[in-house]
Amino acid sequence: MSESPPVEAVVHVAQFRAALRRFMRTSEQIARASGLTPQRYLLLLMIKGAADGSERSTVTELSERLQLAQSTVTELVRRAEEVGLVEREQSTEDGRVALLGLTTEGERRLAKSFTRLEPERAALREMLEHLDAETATA
Repeated sequence: MSESPPVEAVVHVAQFRAALRRFMRTSEQIARASGLTPQRYLLLLMIKGAADGSERSTVTELSERLQLAQSTVTELVRRAEEVGLVEREQSTEDGRVALLGLTTEGERRLAKSFTRLEPERAALREMLEHLDAETATA
């Protein structure tokens, strides 16, 4: 039989999970109010926020970042293309690779959601800093 974790540790994890869930729920609501599904918001965010700063991504990169199957991401991209949020461009380095970027409409909707979520991101950062400080002193 395993030993029960310390109550303080469980309280910290519960607080973290509650803050994270509030952030996710608010993100979903704001995305919908901006004309995006939560999945499309994440897709646009991951393309615009490509790790290399290029504002472009591939389906393979998105699959890794979103932790979704490549077939799922391919379908998500296809649907985002159909509604004019994402566009494909052949890579100049490798003709087999399609680079994904946001359309003007995709940029507009992402910016609307992203801007409205700043207070929520700040609150989540504050909660993380608070929990980190409590853990360091415990």
